[in-house]
Amino acid sequence: MPRWKKILYSLLGVLVLVAGVTLTTSLVRKPDTCADGVERIDGECVGVNGEGYDFGTPEIADVARAVARENDRIEDQPHVTVAMMLPLQSGREALRRQMRSDLQGAYLGQRQANSGEGEPPKIRLVLANPGRDYGHQAKVVDTLLRMAASPEDRLRAVTGFNLSLAATEAAVKRLTAHKVPVLAARISGDRIANEDRADGMARLRFPGLARILPTNNDAAQALADFNGGQGRRNLRTVLVYDKRPDGYNESLARAFSRIKEQGPAGPAAMSFESPAIDEAGSTGNQFTQTANNICDSEADTVYFAGRTLHLRIFALKLAQVGCEGRHYTIVSGSDAASLRQDMTERDWASLRGDDGRPKVTVQYAAPAHPDAWTTELAAWTKDWRARHGRAPKPQELPQYLTEPKAALDTLRARITATRREGISLGSTPNLEDSRTMLVHDGLLTIGKALHQAQQGAPDTTVPSREDVGRQWSLLHSRHRVQATSGLICLTTGGNAYDKPAAIVELDPGREGRGTLKFVGLGWPTGRPQPKNCVIPSGTP
Repeated sequence: MPRWKKILYSLLGVLVLVAGVTLTTSLVRKPDTCADGVERIDGECVGVNGEGYDFGTPEIADVARAVARENDRIEDQPHVTVAMMLPLQSGREALRRQMRSDLQGAYLGQRQANSGEGEPPKIRLVLANPGRDYGHQAKVVDTLLRMAASPEDRLRAVTGFNLSLAATEAAVKRLTAHKVPVLAARISGDRIANEDRADGMARLRFPGLARILPTNNDAAQALADFNGGQGRRNLRTVLVYDKRPDGYNESLARAFSRIKEQGPAGPAAMSFESPAIDEAGSTGNQFTQTANNICDSEADTVYFAGRTLHLRIFALKLAQVGCEGRHYTIVSGSDAASLRQDMTERDWASLRGDDGRPKVTVQYAAPAHPDAWTTELAAWTKDWRARHGRAPKPQELPQYLTEPKAALDTLRARITATRREGISLGSTPNLEDSRTMLVHDGLLTIGKALHQAQQGAPDTTVPSREDVGRQWSLLHSRHRVQATSGLICLTTGGNAYDKPAAIVELDPGREGRGTLKFVGLGWPTGRPQPKNCVIPSGTP
């Protein structure tokens, strides 16, 4: 063979070898995808998808497909993208049901926001899974920032955020730093919030952030307002709190410790330490000691600053140790709204005791409850009749009760219409746990901000991220959001002003499964929201 042919064949061999190595390397490095836009990382499906993918969680499969159908329906209309960001995988059945409730609220809110005729832009909803405890939030935020800059995706808001964690705070901080508006629907921890000042200005740690759930401090004040109004001023209280670093636990413990008690001093605060939000660890043993110490004191009310899983264990331990026939009330925060889903018939029997009388009742400040508005309106009307000798005229009824009731009636009608259309959401939405109502209200608030920002602009354009973010502080007075969880009136800092807390009791009763009972409204300021929800000057 001539020398030039040998050289040519050698070169071709090298080229084939290099091409083979390159191809093999690219195949090895190709990410393992669960679905379009979703990558498998450490056994979790992390990423963003709006095409009906369920992230390996069967409980949310139907509602994910419903979202995809609505996205297809509005595809040819002027629209923007809104991302729903929260963990969407879990080994615990109760947590998977909670995810379904959240996504049901998101879908129903999307449908309601998209229902207005001639009100562009419509909302295309995508689901964003940051992994357990937001562990992979940085990767998801990378994707969302690309979508915000993309002229095709036009991401204009991110909502969801159901856990007050350091990782959650990091995600919110980075999104808002890049001018992506964030509406936190289920965060109650005080750290992830802007600070309203008495001079009407605000310290914007997160510019472009809005919250529709009262902070833990506001919820604690609402609980104090309610219990004071019920004449329970001579309580002997004790604080039990989780030492594990957790924004929700820390702010709730701080808020409870600030409540000005009217009764005699109770015992000193008692701590425990859990391993994680959804892990029990040795908390059962710790609670046995804590319960015995409470039994030896004169305390009758326990302020509990901890997550739902540990609240359930504590309540059962307090009932189990048997404190000479005494009854205890455990008071906790918004995370307790999911407690009933974790209770078994055996649990109810343990709280009840052998004689059928309740040993322990759990009370908490829920973000919302479906019985709130009819119950409060009935009580208000009865009081009016007693004072005026006649029934009130429609215009005399308080807005802070009638408008939320109308919003809840609309939501119930939307649920019925969805069922009639043959659209499955995996289950009939359970409004009692407040999740569906609150997330629905978050999408309504985003929809109102989008429509307000769009006014006066051609239908072919969409508002910028900055335009949407500027709307938060304008959503009050005439532009208040008439939401199912109460009127949403946002301050300069994007916080919900004097948002009522639905005080709910988990009562074991005398037999069978216990009840989740709405017992009244509590107001953070000690009084209902003013007419038209006009925020007074000097509001801190």
